[in-house]
Amino acid sequence: MKAKLPTIYNVYAICSFAAIGGGLFGFDISSMSGVLGTEGYMQYFGRPKGYRQGGITASMPAGSLVGALASSFIADRFSRKTAIQVAAVIWIVGSIFQTAANGVALLCVGRVIAGFCVGIASSIVPVYQAEIAPKEIRGRVVSLQQWAITWGILIQYFIQYGASFVDGGPKNPSQGTAAFRIPWGIQIVPAVILLGGMFFFPYSPRWLAKQERWEEAIEVLANLHGNGDREHPKVLAEYQEIQDALQFEREQAATSFKALTEPRILKRVVLGMSIQMWSQLCGMNIMMYYIVYIMKGAGIADELLTSSIQYIINVTLTLPAILWLDSFGRRPALLLGSFGMMSFLFISGSIQAAYGQSPADLTASEVSWIISNHASASKGVVACSYLFVATFATTWGPTSWTYPSEIFPAKVRAKAVSLATASNWAWNMALAFGVPPLLWRINWKMYMVFAAFNGAALIHMFLTAPETKGKTLEEMDTVFDSGIAAWKAVPKGSRLDQLQRDIEKGELKVQTGAGTRGTTRVEEVEREREREGV
Repeated sequence: MKAKLPTIYNVYAICSFAAIGGGLFGFDISSMSGVLGTEGYMQYFGRPKGYRQGGITASMPAGSLVGALASSFIADRFSRKTAIQVAAVIWIVGSIFQTAANGVALLCVGRVIAGFCVGIASSIVPVYQAEIAPKEIRGRVVSLQQWAITWGILIQYFIQYGASFVDGGPKNPSQGTAAFRIPWGIQIVPAVILLGGMFFFPYSPRWLAKQERWEEAIEVLANLHGNGDREHPKVLAEYQEIQDALQFEREQAATSFKALTEPRILKRVVLGMSIQMWSQLCGMNIMMYYIVYIMKGAGIADELLTSSIQYIINVTLTLPAILWLDSFGRRPALLLGSFGMMSFLFISGSIQAAYGQSPADLTASEVSWIISNHASASKGVVACSYLFVATFATTWGPTSWTYPSEIFPAKVRAKAVSLATASNWAWNMALAFGVPPLLWRINWKMYMVFAAFNGAALIHMFLTAPETKGKTLEEMDTVFDSGIAAWKAVPKGSRLDQLQRDIEKGELKVQTGAGTRGTTRVEEVEREREREGV
């Protein structure tokens, strides 16, 4: 008989560890930014710029787009946990190819493979976290995905910054390939940790319920939310909610693909895809991928060191958002974030328009617009860049992952979130490929374009994104199908809390186990809650 591995049921531990998948996303985001300023990379790969560099950078989100679309098939069939482990294996393979790259072709192949991993992980990690967490802290623990992304960006950047000093430093024309092979090889380590560690964490109870594995589902719920007590009122209430939701979905008799096209679900799919789209069109990933170019354009001498401050800000200011999201709410974060980012981009673009100019030797420059001999203007551009990142980190960063992961019914959740994440990667790929030539051709006007995108996102979110804090995953149908306008307050209270109170009073008896359906007076209690507006 095989020995059973010990299982960890602490919600924070589970969601924090799974967020390493987000850390891989962060590693890949900054896998270019640090090496772009080194002679080792530039010499070995033929000084790529414009569409050539755009193609190298975009190969990762291209793979991520495919991975995101494929993620739901793996997650629905083999479990959310297994999908994350599959992603870790793929990342290891992709990193090996990047480390061994002997030219642009093999580098792009490695980035596509690693991107496939990131597409799976970025889709499924938030779903796994959302299905594990209680409603009171769901925003907080799903936001750990974004915090892990920022840590991945920061760690990889500093690894690259340190590696840039090998063989005489980043400006040495004879610098060797270790400047980029060392950081690309080290990024294998977190994937190995993720692959092995996930064996010690539980399956999603909602996935187990969908597979009709009710005994395992109630066991996981009991260990997650009831200290192992299967008769704990909160455990029984959540079990009942999951059971009722799945029963309702079965009665609809629609496949998950067909359900995606139903008007009540389709509007949520469009909203989830739009949030991920705006999270790219806000301009944040440009600040991550091409921050070196931005600092060069601002006339900063040590662009690598100055850029690192931006990554530190990103990590540090994501933490307050994690702590406050469940009390502050998703909707205010989206609206205030769009307004703030729009403002800082407009200011930065205006400063560059007023004080910048084309460099004297355009053919020898990596940027076509530079601020020189205007120290205060340069500092203004850097300050706006830092404030932009601070705004994203405290608002859209964590919210753009939390919101899409929680708004869909169980039957379509993995597929709908994969579509939302695919939207992220489609726009990520387009921007990674298009920004270098865009920055070269229209320089400061690019900031105005992305500022306008933030203005459009502000209007869109105001009209379509209702507040979801404090509601269970099974209550999202009520939030979105109530007919209440998005800008109006959602009724307070949760059906789960009422169920728990009914169980505690002995007014509701929940039967657990396979094949059970129900309680004594579920319909009556439902009618009472509807009358009370809960």
